[in-house]
Parts: sequence; C-alpha cells; structure tokens
Amino acid sequence: MDSRPPRPILFGMSLPPGFLDELRTRTSIAQVVGRKVLWDARKSNQGKGDLWAPCPFHQEKTASFHVDDRKGYYYCFGCQAKGDAVKFVQETENVGFMEAVEILAREAGMPMPVRDPADKVRADRQTRLLEVMEVAQRHYRMQLQTGAGAEARAYLAGRGLSPEAQARWEIGFAPPGWQGLWEHLTGRGLDPDLILAAGLARPSDKGRQPYDVFRNRILFPIRDGRGRVIAFGGRAMDPNDNAKYLNSPQTELFDKGHTLFNLDRAREAAGKGQPLVVAEGYMDVIALSEAGFGAAVAPLGTAVTEHQLRLLWRIHPEPVIALDGDKAGIGAARRVMDLALPLLEAGQALRFAILPPGQDPDEVIRAGGAGAMRKILDEARPMVQILWDRATEGRVFDSPERRAALERDLTAAIGRIPDQTLRHHYAEELKRLRWELFRPARTGGGARKGGWPRAPHLRPVASTKSSELVQAIPRFEEELREAVILAALITHPELIAQFAGELETLVCAAPDHAALQQALLSLPPQDDRDAMLAAVERRIGPEPLEKLFSLSHVRIAPPVHAPGDTEKAALCISHEFNRLIRLRGAERDIEEGMRDLEGFADEGVTWRLSQAARARHGAGLSQDEDEADFELAPNGAHVDRDERDAFAELLDRIDYGKGRTSRRNAPES
Repeated sequence: MDSRPPRPILFGMSLPPGFLDELRTRTSIAQVVGRKVLWDARKSNQGKGDLWAPCPFHQEKTASFHVDDRKGYYYCFGCQAKGDAVKFVQETENVGFMEAVEILAREAGMPMPVRDPADKVRADRQTRLLEVMEVAQRHYRMQLQTGAGAEARAYLAGRGLSPEAQARWEIGFAPPGWQGLWEHLTGRGLDPDLILAAGLARPSDKGRQPYDVFRNRILFPIRDGRGRVIAFGGRAMDPNDNAKYLNSPQTELFDKGHTLFNLDRAREAAGKGQPLVVAEGYMDVIALSEAGFGAAVAPLGTAVTEHQLRLLWRIHPEPVIALDGDKAGIGAARRVMDLALPLLEAGQALRFAILPPGQDPDEVIRAGGAGAMRKILDEARPMVQILWDRATEGRVFDSPERRAALERDLTAAIGRIPDQTLRHHYAEELKRLRWELFRPARTGGGARKGGWPRAPHLRPVASTKSSELVQAIPRFEEELREAVILAALITHPELIAQFAGELETLVCAAPDHAALQQALLSLPPQDDRDAMLAAVERRIGPEPLEKLFSLSHVRIAPPVHAPGDTEKAALCISHEFNRLIRLRGAERDIEEGMRDLEGFADEGVTWRLSQAARARHGAGLSQDEDEADFELAPNGAHVDRDERDAFAELLDRIDYGKGRTSRRNAPES
C-alpha cells in the first residue's frame, strides 16, 4: 500500500496571485540549470550570477547558453531557446507547466495550493487593486505641483531633490483634509470596497464616509519587484504629528516584511555590478541613488526580516548594511547579524558600513559628496568583525575565566551557522582575533602586558634602527616555501579546499605570490590542472605563473614534477605550511627583540635574539631530510645557512657603547 500522502489537487491553468513570484524569488535558476550543464569557467562570473555553458538543447562545443541568475532567465545565442526556471524544467524533464511548478515548489519548500474555484476572481481583484493604486499615485503626484504642495516642494528642495529628481521618484503629496483622495477616487467611479482594500482609506466609526489614510504628508510610492505600485510611505509635514513616517497598512498587495523600497530599480542596478546597499529610510535610498549608488534599498519601517534577507541575497551575494554609527544603528546592525547567522552559506554574506555618529547616508553625501560615501562603503566590515566587536566591547579579559567566557560566547554564536565549511572559517578568524587580543604586547614603558619586565641593566645602543635590521634578514626560504605551496595547489587544484584555511591566513612575502594566492581563493573549484592554470592566467595574467614555474626548486618539487601522486602532494603542502609557521613564529621573536634594541640593550635581550635566530634556522629541514622526504632543491639548505650567517653578522655589528658586544657573555642555554 502506498504510504505517501495524497498529492494536492492542482489548479488547472492558473495559480494564486503572487505564487509564481514567490517561487521565482526562492529558486536559483543557476542551481536548476547547473544540474544539467557544466559551466564554462572562462566566460562565467559566478559572483555576479553571469553564467555560460554549452547549450543543453542542441549539440555544440562552445558556450553560447547564457544564464542570468539575478534576473532568473536563460537564453541560447545558438538555438534561441529562452525562458525561466519553470520553462527549463519543462523542457529538460519533459513535463507540463504545473508539474514543473510542483517540482520547483517542492525543492523550495513551498506547499502547492489546492484547487480554488475563486482563484480567477482573486486574480481579477488584484488587477483592479493595482489600477486603484496607480490612479491614487497620479493624484498624489499632481497634488505636489499645486499651491497646497508648495511647502512640501520647499522641503524636498531643501533636502537636495531637484524637480527632475522628484519626478524620477514620482514623489507625491497628500494635502491636509480628511476625504480628498476618497472623493477623487469615488468621483472617478472606482469601487469603494477596492479603495478600502488597497489601504488608501479607513472606514469611519462615527457613521461618516471613510477618511484618507495619508493627510498632509509627502508620499513615496512603494513598488514590487515588477515595478507596480503596491503601497505608499508618507513623511509628515507637521512636526507635531504622532508618526513622522507612516506606511500603508498590510493589504492583499502589500506586506511590509516581504518587500523593500526601491526593489525593482536596485535589482537592475545590482545586475550591472553596483554594490547592493541597505539603508534605513526613503530619503537615504533616494540620496544614494541620486549620487550614483543605484542599487540601494530600505526596509519599510521595521527591522530587516528573514524574507527580506533572502530577497537581498537573491539580488546580490554580499549586501552592505549601511546604518547610523550611533548606539541605535549599531544595535540594528547586530540584530541583522543575529538574523543572518543561521541563514549563511558559502558565497552568501553581509558587510557592514558604519556611518559617522549622527549622520545618515543622505547627510554624508550632502556633506562630502559621493566620494565620502564610497569610502565608507569600501571600508565596510565583514560580519565576523561585527560579531567580534560585540563579544569584546567594554570587556576586560584579565583572567582565564573571562577568556573562557569569551570563547564560549563566540563558539555559541558561530554554532548557529549551518554550513560546516563556513563555520570552520569563522572559527579560524575568531581564533586569530583572540590571539591578537591576548598576545602579550610591548609597551613604551619597557614591559610586556602580562609578560616579563625588561632587564634592569640598560645601556644606550648606536642609532641603527631595528626596522633596518629586520628588513635586512633574508626572506629567501619563506619565498621558496610559498612558491612550492602555490605551485603544488595549482598543479593539484582538488587540494585547494583541503588547505583553504591555511591558504587564507598565509601572508605572502612576494607580491606575485599574493596575487596567485588571491586568485586561488576567489576562483570557482576546479579538478583539472589545465583548467586551473587557464583560470588563474585569465585572472592575473601569465607573468606570475611563468615566474613561478620557472623556479628550479618548484620544477623539481614532487607535486609538480610527479603530479599523479595526490597523497604525496598533500603531504608536501602540509609540510611546507608547517615550516612557514615555525619560521615566522621565530621571526616574530626576533622582531620583538629588535624593538627592545631600539635605544637600549642588555645581555638578556641579546641572548634571546640568539635563541630566536637558532629557532628560526631550526625551522627549516636539513638538506638530507629535504632530499630524502620531499626531494626539495639542494640549495634550500644553503639559504638557511646564508640567513643564519647574515643574521649573525648583523648581531656582531651592534655597538653597545663600550665596544662590540660579545656573545660569549650570553647565559648558557
């Protein structure tokens, strides 16, 4: 006996109003199509939702099939096949329209509606409601140009909005008076029931005719993703009004938690590469758009909702939340962060642009122009930093218990992230921030915070700068090991995911290496060496690759000259990362010792420097061990010896005021 629940009885040829729009919002056409095609890495830009592949509907070798994930459509320049996600499922699965809708709805977690004989009636009613809203919008727009709208026009001009800008945004005005709009709409023969249902008027409880919702307010039309007016937002002209801003009530057309102001225009602008900026109010969005930031939106009088967050991510993978820098704005940013944590996925993030206290985007732009706002947006901080700031702000961590409490709080916060890989990277970044916070730091007073005091016997040192000494230490071995790591990962791109955490935290000593590092981290996953080489070359050009693979120690490294052994390549990469960590740990001790020598020195400091130098030299493998285990270049050992000798020479050149220091006086280890 079939235990599955009975399938719902579906509509014949129609669906409830808004159902398909909701389905398209929840569905990524890139994911739907991606099950049937292999994307062309050379032509595609996944970050912008711009994807190309060989067409699944006709035989071809070139990638002429284009998918725009943000707009939700595909088009083949070869056979002219086109459509949305529903059409694609119909064509590839050989199913009808309603069955394709059912497939996508099931994947999106949306229950299919059952048959409703009144569906056509509701669809017709929605169309008539939209017509009422358009008539009201034209009336409000006309009222702004009358004598009654003079004060409102003056206010808008004072906010920097020219008549042309007012027209672009179709800003209107509701004059004082209780039935101005009601009389206009009923005088045009519109159904009173529809006027009330559209949220434009309310019935009177005193037996009078209904009264207008908006009175003596500047009105901003709120449109859905298809550009249709579904509501209004009103700004009071009377400073004593109980509500400075007032939105339309919830209606059959409008749910304030499910839409965003300027959604239709922002979607188009974001599709052209502009950053998606989430501001607080209408005027902020208008100011941003007029200044060139066209992909600006705002929630509608409430905190950002989960539905709005998902809507934002459908438009752009990394929206920027731009809120005031005061206590309320920072609190709002943190609430958005808490909402977003359980929804995060790889490639789906938020950044936070914190404005100067007391200023909103409109004020920033009026004071400093678009350049000032762009600088703030460019400096937007990742969500992990907002999480860290909240956990550490105003707290002192001077005991193990307090440090443990910090770790507990952070672990609990990132535990809400469902994606395991993303959760791992959050943990790694927070670990780094904790290390920086708790790491004993040198102070000008001569002591470590929580560390050892400076030795008591201090003597002046010659004017040689510690920075010059540090810079003189050769970095050959570090660059050698970086080169082997990068070449091995390019040759074995299937290992990049395994070493992504180490690769992200690697601080490259060579600029070319840094460019290669960023390319490997930003490119989509690849399993083929040639495809990865081609993708890296497109991203940064051929020169860094040519230089990398021309190095003798790279050419003879096992992962490069014997690329068939993935296990040995992984072992070699792990080995090189571990050696770099040890080298740079010892190097930090050397640099701290050098800072101690800035102006003063003592025998204890000199002895610590010598120990650090030995540790740094010991971090590299011996020549025999390198050759036996990993067949690394023989000159690796020579580089170690050169570093040791160069550093010893630098120590010998330090003048302690009473002649050269002698390391024979250093304490025995």
